[in-house]
Amino acid sequence: MARKTGKSRSLKSSPLVIVGEGLTEQYYFTHLRSLYNFHYIIKPYFFGTTSLKDLDMKVGDVFKNGGIAVCVFDADVSERNASEKTKLEQLRKKYGSKKNVILCDSLPSIEFWFLLHYCNTNKHFRDSKSVERELRKFIVQYEKKKVFLEKEKWVADLCADEKMELAQQRAEIFSKKNGSYSNIYRIFEQITPKQ
Repeated sequence: MARKTGKSRSLKSSPLVIVGEGLTEQYYFTHLRSLYNFHYIIKPYFFGTTSLKDLDMKVGDVFKNGGIAVCVFDADVSERNASEKTKLEQLRKKYGSKKNVILCDSLPSIEFWFLLHYCNTNKHFRDSKSVERELRKFIVQYEKKKVFLEKEKWVADLCADEKMELAQQRAEIFSKKNGSYSNIYRIFEQITPKQ
């Protein structure tokens, strides 16, 4: 499922903890853990982060407990708001080279990561609504509501037929170019199934 890169986690005994913005991220990573027996911690406390300041605070909580923080967030607000753009740049500067933080941002939103499972594109999507419309061409029922997100099947379908590996390859290529991007592929360089 997850590609092997030859890299090993230097903090192998430290738990990976997923910290994210909302329900979409929480359900996606919960379903992945269940489907593939991945080893990471995911708790409601670490979700519902509505600002980069809150995200930074929760990363600090993970550090206090000796964990590795995987920060999953949408970068679209930083495109529309100069103050948020500055905060994002500060977050990247503060944690970009730290071994115990993995920044997994997506522009405009996590839905672009999902779209990469189906499309080889780095088209610039103006906002999350526009990428959601494109995603619905492949996941017709997709919506950011609990009634849809809590069902594991959408993630199982998303990952079927080696689409996860394709998304990882595409995301890695597009992270270095202009347009929409997703750095969620970085987590798959670190996580492994439980033995």
